[in-house]
Order: sequence, then structure tokens, then C-alpha cells
Amino acid sequence: MTAQLAHKPVSPAFDDPTPGDCYLERLPLSSRQRALLSERMQGEVITNSAEEMAALHLALAEIDDAVDDEFARENPAYASIANRLQLVYGMPPDGNPAPADARAANSASISNISSHSSHTAGATPEIVKDASGRTRISIATPLNRTPIVARPWGTLNPLVRWIENANHAFDRRPSLKSRRRKSAQESAQQNSVEQHVKPTDAHDPRGIWRHNGNLRRIVLITLMLAQTVLATYFMSTVLPYHGAKPMEMLTLALFAILFCWVSAGFWTAMAGFLVLMRGTDRYVISREDAAPGPIPANARTAIVMPICNEDVTRVFAGLRATYESVMQSGELGRFDFFVLSDSGDPDICTAELDAWVNLSRTLGAFGRIFYRHRRRRVKRKSGNIDDFCRRWGANYDYMIVLDADSVMSGTCLTTLVRLMEANPSAGIIQTAPRAAGRDTLYARIQQFSTRVYGPLFTAGLHYWQLGESHYWGHNAIIRLAPFMEHCALAPLPGEGSLAGEILSHDFVEAALMRRAGWGVWIAYDLAGSFEEMPPNLLDELKRDRRWCQGNLMNFRLFLARGMHGVHRAVFVTGVMAYISAPLWFGFLVLSTVLLAMHTLMVPEYFVRPGQLFPVWPEWHPEQALALFSATATLLFLPKILSVILIWAKGAREFGGAMRLTISMLIELLFSMLLAPVRMLFHTRFVIGAFLGWAISWKSPPREDTETTWEEACRRHGWHTVLGLGWGTGVFLLEPAFLWWLLPIVGSLVLSIPLSVFSSRVSLGRSFRHARLFVIPEEVDLPPELAATTAYNEAGKRLAGFVEAVVDPTINALVCASVTARPAVPAASLTAHAALVRTALTDGPDNLSPKQKSALLDNPLMLSQLHLAVWSSPDANRQWQAFVVPGTAIG
Repeated sequence: MTAQLAHKPVSPAFDDPTPGDCYLERLPLSSRQRALLSERMQGEVITNSAEEMAALHLALAEIDDAVDDEFARENPAYASIANRLQLVYGMPPDGNPAPADARAANSASISNISSHSSHTAGATPEIVKDASGRTRISIATPLNRTPIVARPWGTLNPLVRWIENANHAFDRRPSLKSRRRKSAQESAQQNSVEQHVKPTDAHDPRGIWRHNGNLRRIVLITLMLAQTVLATYFMSTVLPYHGAKPMEMLTLALFAILFCWVSAGFWTAMAGFLVLMRGTDRYVISREDAAPGPIPANARTAIVMPICNEDVTRVFAGLRATYESVMQSGELGRFDFFVLSDSGDPDICTAELDAWVNLSRTLGAFGRIFYRHRRRRVKRKSGNIDDFCRRWGANYDYMIVLDADSVMSGTCLTTLVRLMEANPSAGIIQTAPRAAGRDTLYARIQQFSTRVYGPLFTAGLHYWQLGESHYWGHNAIIRLAPFMEHCALAPLPGEGSLAGEILSHDFVEAALMRRAGWGVWIAYDLAGSFEEMPPNLLDELKRDRRWCQGNLMNFRLFLARGMHGVHRAVFVTGVMAYISAPLWFGFLVLSTVLLAMHTLMVPEYFVRPGQLFPVWPEWHPEQALALFSATATLLFLPKILSVILIWAKGAREFGGAMRLTISMLIELLFSMLLAPVRMLFHTRFVIGAFLGWAISWKSPPREDTETTWEEACRRHGWHTVLGLGWGTGVFLLEPAFLWWLLPIVGSLVLSIPLSVFSSRVSLGRSFRHARLFVIPEEVDLPPELAATTAYNEAGKRLAGFVEAVVDPTINALVCASVTARPAVPAASLTAHAALVRTALTDGPDNLSPKQKSALLDNPLMLSQLHLAVWSSPDANRQWQAFVVPGTAIG
């Protein structure tokens, strides 16, 4: 479901209503309040709509002739903000008015007439006026600023760094004259982030697990290298000249790199399989380590959700489900929730504020759920998190980061806090999110594969990495003090596409946390952490484009001083996830070139200088088949073992043993068909990153979007052409070799229909009805996911930019959520007046997003436009249609 941004004109209650009549219809006024307003407006000489609306706002603001407030009379709509908010949000969230005796108690005040005798604490927002008399609604806690310094990386080139260190050592014996010339400030200056690393304040800087962890990694490297050397040797025997010619040497080099990469994944899965079969690992940071009982009162945790132009209804549905689950755990008092918005779309910004106030009213959560809209959007998500830490991080011990599609159970969240309390040396604990909630065939297959195969690989990662693990940027808990001290990210030095602002911040933050002496763990056995998958192949590849750029940039930190070896390996695995695509493509191209050379050129029998005996070109198909089978085993055996593991523990939640096996076989075929398509896309991404192609950073879709035939042809057309041309060329050279290449070229030829049909919701639901690709979260739906779906489907219509201008309540809410700055230069006042006039006469559809945002960010302009659209005969017809439907303003 997309964000429901709809405009809500209200039909007038009178036969010939005035703008003032329609305005009052938009406010929850009782008959007594209407009478009081009439009394306040008596004696006013009203000749047109402008005078009527100005008098109405002054009456709402309780300003009469006895009150000397020139600013309020110049800005009557701004003066009435506080009372408009109190009229709406001073009532209980169920909308029932207070008893008559309670209403009569304060009949002298329009806003107080709506006061009620009883409501839950936190069910109404705090509406205050600052020292300058500006109305504000408390959407966030008071600031507690803490400086956060992103220190420069220093020299990343190890050779240059070695030279600098040598020069520094030589300069330690300067002459007396130069020593005097050197100021104390220069000698104390710290130039790079490495020089800021001080002795760690972690409780267990080395960790009792470090020794065994190092032994495990030595075993892993030994297994990988031995397997790679053996496979490369057999590959050399397959080649016609056994690797003696330059083209064959290059082919062998690519094969060795790719096989080593596959071997790393294989042994990771094997380690995970052994751990899961045994049921535990000695060093697992599991939920069993968390002390039972209530969380200590001084352990404060902020749950933060950074968002940017997301589906607002879905975001707040997931947040509500998570909040209610924490409330049911009985530990709600230890948590605060922050929605951190970087949205730039004016409609979405208004909808977020509307959704926040509605959610807080419904849950009675004012003072527990906070909203922050960042207007200076620097460093994307990491900058958004930095902004939170800088403003409020000192108030909390821990921070749990959620993505816009994240949902977490109260049990999972409270367990994470207890784990942090039980492990004082842990800096980050990452959960293993389970994918669920999608209906397209593509997403359901991905959900199935991550749910079936994922536990093997995450358990294996933990086995090799222990306290130096991955951090994936969400569904994880972070110890805030060391994070704020050590993990602020400076831009990468240099110029070009791989310099500047770090895009994929999570791996780097984990590396910095570990460098400071704090552990980074994966709680792979902790349930209750959920996320959503991209609905189709093309949306997944759009995300991969950003991740590719970010991982290539992160690799520049591979040789940064002070990084732990495991996190250097993490940088390698991050870049290999994408660099492996052009390497594989190059290997396939070289194999085709070798075939052409072997077919079209005269064989060369003497390939080395001084060779006495000829080398006969040989082709051993049986050895090639054996090598192919060995490689396939490394790729597919982990999946088979995952299924065997589920068989051993019970496959009912996966549709039963038979359907689980069928689902695995279909998934194997599907992944084989998609691999060459991903290879070409990732190759293009890597080339684009090195050439500096611009990338767009947009939020992924949060609904089941389907791929059209037009888009599929546009994105996959060249794949089809390449597959047909490549296959035809190989067939003409050597028909028998086409069978070896058929999995590649055949997948490329089928890429268009594969992309389209796999995005179909109908096919995904058909497979579900057949109980294929079933996951436990579908058989036994967790209450948090059920609640998220229900709230998303039942989501009310949310306000947009038009409501922020027209609707009395939404206008007051938006105006009170930002700070007015009355003292501005005269030139700015002139520009503001011109913008208000342009917006009034041109209408909302003719305003640019920049103009709309400028209006939303300035409550004085927005309140002036609000008054004008309700009263000016010059208002565009689009405004009039929402003010008084079917009636012109005069």
C-alpha cells in the first residue's frame, strides 16, 4: 500500500455558507463554543471574507480590543495556532467530549471549553509558547547536545604512510633552532583519526574469545587456500596448453580468485551447519546470557527509525506494532521511540507529521514517541543518526536502529538490552532479520531462501568472526557512548567517485567500534527481528547499485591503520560481492576467446623458449565435467544441508518435507537463471562506479510493485541480444561447447519474461496456495507482523501539502512543529510575501517542491497563506475547491 496522501474537502452544512461557516465546520466546536465565538465577534464591522476570517482567528486566539498585540493583529492565523491545536488535541483520542459540568467549568476560554475530565497521560501533546510568544508543539525531547567529531582518515596509502613515518622518525632529532621554531600547538596537533585512538575504555578489550577466534580463522584460510590450489591445478589440466600460454594464465588467475570466493562461502556454510547441528557454540552471545527479570531502571534505550520519502502508512504501521509489543513486555518505560525524517517531498513531510500525531494520540504516547524532521540533510542515513546522537544521544545508554520496513518484537528488543547489560564489552549486537510480508513470486522465493539458507550462513559468520562481526545498519543495538566517541564518519580523502561522503556506513562503523576495543556480535539465534525484501528483481538491483558504490568506497579503508584483520576481511567480502561479477564475466569471455583461438588458429606446439619436445593441445572433457561437478557441489551443497537440517528438526512450518524439497529445487533453478543477469548488472555497476556515473539514492518501494513489459524490455533487452549473439557465435565455432555455455546464454535470453513473471503477485499467491516457498512466519504469523499488516491496510487518509495550507488543524500542527523567525531582513520579508502571493494565485499544482517546502518550513508564511486561501477572492480555484466546495470566495 502506498502512502495515502489524499485531500479532504468537507461539504458545507448550510445552504449558502460563508468561508467562516465552513471554517468552523472543520473545528470540533460545541454549541457553547460557537456561542462564545459569536460573543467575541460581536461589534466587529465585517464587510468581506478577509475581515470575517481575521475576526474569526482573533476570536479563536481570544484577542479583543482590550488586548494590545500588534503582531497578532497582523498575523491573526498565526495567533490562533495554539487554540486551534487545543480544540482538537485537547480532547480524548476517542473523540468523546467531556461531560457538561466539566465543560462549564472554564466557559470563559474557547480552548478550555474542550477540556475533559479524564484522559490518559500522554494522550495529548504538550502545546507551549516559548519566550518570544511563539506557539510550539513538543514533537521531540529537550536538546542535550553532545559534540561528535568526525576525524579525518589520514593517509590511506601504506607506502606513503611508511615514508611519512620514516620522515617523522628522522625529524625526532631536529636542531635546536628548528625545535624552538616549532610551536607547542603544532606538536600537539592531531592530524588523523588514527592518532585519536586512545587506550580503549572497553571492559574486555581483547576478549577471552580472541585466541580461539584466531585459530578458527587460520583453519578457514587453510581450507580455502588448499581447496583453491587443488581446483586451480585441475583447471590447468583441462586447458589445452595446461596454463603455459598468457591467455590461459589469465584464465587460471581469474578462476583461482573466483573459486577462492566460492570456497569462502562454502566453508562458512559448513561451519554454520556444524554449529546448528550441535545446537550451540561456546561463544554464542545468545539470549540465554541475558539475565532474567526487569531491565535496570538506569538502562535507557532509544529506538530510532531513520526514514526518507517512505510509504508513511507502512512506516507508522510497523512502528505501532513494535511499540505495542514493547508495551506488552512490561518494559515500555525503558524505551523512547524516534522517527528521524530526511524526507524532502512536501506531501510526505506533512503526512509524516499527521501520522505521528495520530499514532501518539491513539497510543497515548506523547512524550514517548518523538518526531524529528531534518532540513539540512547531510551524509544521508549516517548523518541522520549522527544528528540524533548529537542532540539526544547523551540521554540514553543504547540505541536500536530500525529501517523503514523493520518490525521487532518486544521480547527481541528487551533481550537485546539485557544482552548489552550482561556483556559490558559489547559495542554492537546485530540480529539476523527474517524476511517476510511480501506476495510477489520473486520476493517469496527470496524470503524462502533467506529463511532456509540464511541461518546456516549467519551461524557460520559468527563462528569465524565471533566478536568482530558484521553490522548491517538496522535491527541492531548499539552502545551509544563509544559509538558517539569513535564512530563518526569523515569523508574519504581525494577526488573522484570513490572519495567523499561514505555511502555504506554500517561496515565502517563496525570496524571503528572494534578498533576502539568494543565487540561487534551477531545474535543469529535471536527471534523476533523482521524486515521486507524488494518486490522484484529490478528494485533489488537498484538497491545493489548503491551498495556496490558504497562497498567499493569502503575498500579504500582496507589498509587504514588500526583496523582489525577480520574487518579488513569484511571490506574484502563487501567488494568481492560485486567485483566477482566482472571477474566471472571476464572468465567467461576468456573461455570463449580460448575456444575461438583453439578452433580458428593453427595449433602451436612449441610454446616456451628452448623447448625440445612439442606440447600437444589436449582437451579432457571428463576432467572438465569433474571440475564442474566439484564447483556445483560447493555452490549447492550448503542449500541441501540447510534442507536436511530442517528435515531433522521438523519441516511442518515450511509446508512439509516434500514441499520443502520441491521449493528448494525450484529455487535452485531460479537462482541459476538469475545469476547471469545479476552478473551483467553488477559488472555495469562496477564499471559505472569507477567511471563516476551518478547514482540516485531513493527509498525502495514498500509495496508489491510489478515489473511492466516495457520496463523489462528496456532494462533486459541488451541481455537478450547478448545472449542470442553469444550463443550463436559459440555454436558456429564449436556446437558441443554450447552445452557448457547454455546455462549462461539461455538465462540471458529468458531474462525479460523471467523478470516480468517473477514480479507477479498472482503467481506468488498461487505458489502460496500450493504451499510452496512457505516460511514459518506464514504458517504461524507473529503478532507483530499481523498487526503491521492490519494497521497498514486500515490506515487512514493522511494529510498532504494542500491540507497543511487549508485544513485548520493540520495547518496549526505544521506551523507549531517548526520555529517561526519574525525578525528577518526586509528583503526576505519581501520575498516571503511574493511567495505567498504566488502560491495564492497559482494554486498548489503550479508550485515547485522547493516552493512548497519553503512554505512548510516557515510558519508565518504558511499561516498567512492559510488565511488568504480562506478569505481572498484572488485565491486560485484549486484552493477554493478545498475551502468551500462549489462556491467562490467573495
